[in-house]
Amino acid sequence: MKYPKEKILITVLLLVLLFVLTSVIISSDTSVHLSARAVSLYEPVTESFLYTKNADTPLPMASTTKIMTALVAIENYPLDKEVTVADEATGIEGSSLYLKPGEVLTMRELLYGLMLRSANDAAAAIAYAVSGGITEFADMMNERAISMGLENTHFCNPHGLDAPEHFTTARELAKIAAEALKNPDFKQIASTYKKTITSSENEARLVVNHNKLLHLYDGAIGVKTGFTKKCGRCLVGAAERDGLTFITVTIDAPDDWNDHIKLFDLGFSSMELKRFGKGDFSYEIPVINRESQQRISVSNKEEFSLVTKKGDSGIIPHVRLSRYASAPVSEGDIMGKVIFTKDGEYVGELDLTADSGIQKETKRGFFSFFKK
Repeated sequence: MKYPKEKILITVLLLVLLFVLTSVIISSDTSVHLSARAVSLYEPVTESFLYTKNADTPLPMASTTKIMTALVAIENYPLDKEVTVADEATGIEGSSLYLKPGEVLTMRELLYGLMLRSANDAAAAIAYAVSGGITEFADMMNERAISMGLENTHFCNPHGLDAPEHFTTARELAKIAAEALKNPDFKQIASTYKKTITSSENEARLVVNHNKLLHLYDGAIGVKTGFTKKCGRCLVGAAERDGLTFITVTIDAPDDWNDHIKLFDLGFSSMELKRFGKGDFSYEIPVINRESQQRISVSNKEEFSLVTKKGDSGIIPHVRLSRYASAPVSEGDIMGKVIFTKDGEYVGELDLTADSGIQKETKRGFFSFFKK
């Protein structure tokens, strides 16, 4: 039976439309509905962005600026060294520790005030202590951003108050947070819920973390809140579970807490950490000696782990091991390797080392038979 060309064309178009609609439905299964203007969900080990929305749009960042402020301070000033609060660092608008000119606190105490209470005067005091001024410190922040390969981030101050040339993107803010979290001092401060800090005048200040994620989400470890009328609500989050870490960023998000919970849930439901433990690869190989043949066990003494999509079976271990070895063999000698590939690409390796040693036999002479 012959069909008119028009019917064939319509049938083809319907099939194409059905394919497109099916693709949309499939992709929407992994999407989330968020309130934020810009979003990123970042997995730092694989440097993968699992979800983005306007992630490369330069936007003001409010007090999430203080992530870079803290990182630069930690890297350039001893944390337990005292800081005398500069006159110019007091009376800064917005959130405050109400610092007094000449008051003395350690850098560590100022950082707790910076990250937990989001104190703008603490940010200024840090800037003057580290570099001598706001502009000079902003230059250090920009240099650090360049060292990280960031192209759409620029700082004008250490606190995040609105300025025309003060901006970042959701993608690059996630990378800044990932870099900062590598530092154990930063991680400890950012994940602290409350802290009492004391000045040289024995004035105790209780600072409580503005980041509600620390008690809203199991495994949350930070990172920083932010708000100005121009920026809206900004939030950088981080959570750890089962060896995985996800960093979440929202900019201008009316419902930021729920946005981040949805993003974390998406991350932990999509990815997993595959582990190969010590001794998971164990073999025996013959060892040729002068007048005998012995066997020796070899195994991996280190662990190997890889972040991958859940259910991904594309990770393949390839064992590279000699058929035999020759004495002498010392415990710990490398006898082979396990090479891991994913989708045909190299992703890592483990050494296979001798579990014990075998000495080389000495040559026996003719008169050795008559020796007792």
